[in-house]
Amino acid sequence: MAASNLAWNDDLFDAREALGEKIARWTQKENAVETAIPGLGLRRFTAPNEPTSYMHEPSICLVAQGAKRVFLGEEEYVYDDHHFLITSVGLPVVAQITEANPDKPYLGLILKLDLRELAQLMVDSSLPISRVQQAGRGMAVGKLSVPLLNAFERLIDLLDGPSDIPVLAPLVQREILYRMLMSDQGPRLRQIATAGSHSHQIAKTLDWLRDNFSKPLKVDELASSAGMSTSTFHHHFRTMTAMSPLQYQKWIRLHEARRLMLTEHQDATGAAFQVGYESPSQFNREYSRLFGAPPLRDIKKLQQISAR
Repeated sequence: MAASNLAWNDDLFDAREALGEKIARWTQKENAVETAIPGLGLRRFTAPNEPTSYMHEPSICLVAQGAKRVFLGEEEYVYDDHHFLITSVGLPVVAQITEANPDKPYLGLILKLDLRELAQLMVDSSLPISRVQQAGRGMAVGKLSVPLLNAFERLIDLLDGPSDIPVLAPLVQREILYRMLMSDQGPRLRQIATAGSHSHQIAKTLDWLRDNFSKPLKVDELASSAGMSTSTFHHHFRTMTAMSPLQYQKWIRLHEARRLMLTEHQDATGAAFQVGYESPSQFNREYSRLFGAPPLRDIKKLQQISAR
């Protein structure tokens, strides 16, 4: 048993090394590279960074070298070269690279998950559907495996032959989905992809909120659309996202307002009204609470950073 575990660890080390070399080759000195393969991004950082807030889309995140931590509400998720991060729904997070230096840069990747393709794969492969109705957290850390690392290595290899990507990339991505379904986080993914489960219904609600964040929030109507009582809806929503529907909407509104001010040069009042706020003073208070500074000061700082 000890010998087999040692051999497995050696195989895992070799697979991580091979994947890291390929990520390093395609990133070189860039922090982020969006590749020609739809949904696949490569990351390289030579130093830990400041905590950054953003919407973490449904995806799998892998680290070949270094480590990263992600905060969802008050919860902390750490993943490194032994673990992956799986996110099954769009979640507002704060993330930070924690292990990186010029000699051993952080080397990672992110692949967006297609939940429709996931559900189709479950049907085509006759995989058992989830029998659990209770919603689970929409984010988790799982253990890396050699087959999963090898599949990602083959996916990156397709970048050398762009003409092969349209035909072969979907096949390799389908294998990656299968490997995920068979991993220790497989039950979580099966639950989110199973129509009728509470996780599936909450996921649909999250999609609606991201598309309609500027509209007044009517939790009773959202609960009715999800086929739940208001109290049950609140419970499952918080279970999956670690926040309330109001907190989720507020996060989306504030980040969209920040984008409007930074990229479209809107003033704070105009951005506040556009994302659904009726009170500029309330917007300023909540913006400062989330980003640590009032809108004008925060945007000025971001502009200075981007100009370096």
